[in-house]
Order: sequence, then structure tokens, then C-alpha cells
Amino acid sequence: MWESHKKGYKAWLQLEKSLSEHSVSAYLHDVEMLTSYLISCDFSGSPDVVDRKTLELFVKTIHELGMSDTSQARIISGLRSFFRYCLLEQICLKDPTELLESPKLRRKLPDTLSFNEIESIISSIDLSKDEGTRNKAIFETMYSCGLRVSEIVNIKISGLYLDVGFIKVIGKGDKQRLVPIGSDAIKHILIYKNSVRNHMPIKQGMEDFLFLNRRGTKLSRVMIFLILKNLVKKAGIEKQVSPHTFRHSFATHLVEGGADLRAVQEMLGHESITTTEIYTHLDRDYLRTTLLQFHPAFSNP
Repeated sequence: MWESHKKGYKAWLQLEKSLSEHSVSAYLHDVEMLTSYLISCDFSGSPDVVDRKTLELFVKTIHELGMSDTSQARIISGLRSFFRYCLLEQICLKDPTELLESPKLRRKLPDTLSFNEIESIISSIDLSKDEGTRNKAIFETMYSCGLRVSEIVNIKISGLYLDVGFIKVIGKGDKQRLVPIGSDAIKHILIYKNSVRNHMPIKQGMEDFLFLNRRGTKLSRVMIFLILKNLVKKAGIEKQVSPHTFRHSFATHLVEGGADLRAVQEMLGHESITTTEIYTHLDRDYLRTTLLQFHPAFSNP
């Protein structure tokens, strides 16, 4: 009974929600956890007879098993999605997750790099080597456009509109968006493309990918992490830095500079403005400085 609903839910996630295979697997895993729990409780009913009390007991059980609040919240989010599908398909007449409470999470915000720190990291690249020319183009583009690591490795030459200052990227759920790109990033993409990439042997099927490794295939996400890790060490920066730190810094610097949050949301490719607010948190010193500068009650006499 549940198997047919899971198959329908999987198709809905793929076709209607356009989610990646990784995301689909994660959502299905959440439903699998619930069904395994129900089987252990000798529950043989279909989704339409699952009530909030049953789900609360399930959440209590996974909490007692030592699952973190973050993992619990993610599973509850997955179940909300499943029962939303059940409502749409009239498998259920009401949503048992409607009043189900998620654990209160304390958001841990990632480190933000200053502009000088980003400059220091990029300046650590050895430009005497071909891969250094490539890496300079990569990290200039990541910071200029606020890209995810998955987006940078999948940039295609056919998606470059450098004459008008835009590039096309493929975000989550294979959704495409046009992102403005700065002049420095454009300059280094062209240097890499014309002086390095044009002279490389390229593996069949990889001709359109912009950033390639020595074997002529596109770079992996892991390789970007490793390259950045070495550069951070060379620059003497002790913060926890990942490719995502560049994206978070891009957004934070934009908001600190006065950019509209909706515009930042569009550039980052976020469906929800709430997600953008998390990425564009402003540190307390900046907020205090702004308050002292602009609020009449805090201004100097």
C-alpha cells in the first residue's frame, strides 16, 4: 500500500518539483524511516490514517535514539512534503504534520571573509602554472557571482555572455539563471580560455565545460575544496573556509554595501527570501556601527 504511494511521491518530486536525484533520495529516506517505525509498531494503515499523535511518537523515538535536532527537523520537513503530496493526490483528507512542531534550531552562521582576506587568498595563486591561471579565473568568478561549488564546475562556454556581463548557471533542481559577472572575473576567464584552455587536449563530451583538469575533463567539487584549502593555508588565514564561504561573503558584502535583499535573492538563486536572510546575516559590529551612524537616539551630541 505504502510502496505505490512512495512511487507516486518519487515521480512528483522528480517531475513536479524538479529536484535532483540526491534530494529525491533524501526525501524518500525520510518516508522510509517513518514506515519502518510504523512497521515496528504493528501499524498497518495507509497514510490517510496517520495522525499527529503517531508522528509525535515517531519524532520522540528518533530523538531518544540520539538523532540531532538538525536531523530531526530535516526529517520532519521531508514528512511535511510527503503529506502535502498526499493531500494534493487526495490520498489524505487532512495533513497530520500541520501542527507538528520541529525542534528549535540555533543557526550556526558560517565564517565570513573580508574583502582583503579574499584578495589575500586569490593572491596566493601561483600564476606561473597553467592551473594557477585557471584557479584565478575560478575564484574570481566564485566571488564575483556568489556561485555554489556545483555551479562553478558546471559553467559552460555556451553559457558565457561576457560581452554583456552575464553568465548562465545551473542551480539546484537544474534551474537556470543569468548572473551578472564583474570585469575582473571576465578578464581572468578570457585569459584562461585563450591562453590555457585553447591549448589543452579535451576529452570527448567535455568540449563545452569551461573549467577543465589536466586530463581534459571537468573539475570535481572535491578538487575545488582541495585547491581552496591549500590557498587558505598559504594566505595564513585561520578561519574555516570552504567554497561556500565565498558565496556567503559575496552576499554579506552586498548587503553591507546597501544591496536590496530581493536582488541578492535573485543572484543567489534562492526560492525563498528566508534562505537569503540566513546567508546575508550582518555581524554585530556592522549593525552597531550602522545604528550609531543613522539612528537619532544614538547619534553623538
